[in-house]
Amino acid sequence: MTSENSLSESQPVLYQRPKRFHFEWVLGVIFRPRQTFEKIASQNTGVWLTPILILTLTMLILVLASGSTKQKMAQQGEISLPPGYEYYTPEQQAQFQQAMAATSGPVFLYVMPAITGVVKVWAGWLLVGGLIHLLLTMFGGRGDTGSAMNLVAWASLPFAIRDLVRAGAILASQKMINTPGLAGFAPPADTDWGIFVTTFLGLVDLYLIWQVVLLVIGARTTQGLTLFKAITAVLITLLLVVSLQALFGFLTGKLGSLTIIRPFF
Repeated sequence: MTSENSLSESQPVLYQRPKRFHFEWVLGVIFRPRQTFEKIASQNTGVWLTPILILTLTMLILVLASGSTKQKMAQQGEISLPPGYEYYTPEQQAQFQQAMAATSGPVFLYVMPAITGVVKVWAGWLLVGGLIHLLLTMFGGRGDTGSAMNLVAWASLPFAIRDLVRAGAILASQKMINTPGLAGFAPPADTDWGIFVTTFLGLVDLYLIWQVVLLVIGARTTQGLTLFKAITAVLITLLLVVSLQALFGFLTGKLGSLTIIRPFF
């Protein structure tokens, strides 16, 4: 017996490599978030790759749907004219028409939106993950940076559903979505403040609220915080991020409306 015990003790334990992909958690995050975030919190390595790849894929699907619809609208002569177009000089109107014709190519319809979308997915995940880790730590959270990045990645899955819903709506109607989110409730965009509010409300929708709920559940599960502290940290983080997105969109719109320049492509 002693020799058998010593033989069994001397046998090496086989090392099991951690799984890189966890597609079995996708439905769990949607339907059983608390139990699924407990599994995510028990991991000692980064398990964020699966949701980030899903978000990247659904974003590319939305780009393809939007690009094909814009291309069909351009072929049919359906061009959205900017405000005050009737006051442009003939030279400015000609420049605008040339710019719209130039931007109907595949570079502007598919390549550039795809690159921009990929940057938004990955940079947004890093920004939200860093901010929420900082705030959760300030509120007494006991998790590390890795757990915060895992939490943000999996809690962002509602945006993948939003991309698919928008892609389906665009393909079904053959029209672009001009007033996303709560932008329809914004005041008239005839002032700078109105434009900023419209941009801000366009970023707020049901899927953002869904992400807030998942982040709160995940923060309580993975960080051991009270409900009040988890809600406060999540709301501050997303308020800062959405405000930065709205400010960037506002400045981009203002700069784009200053002059009409024919693009290089």
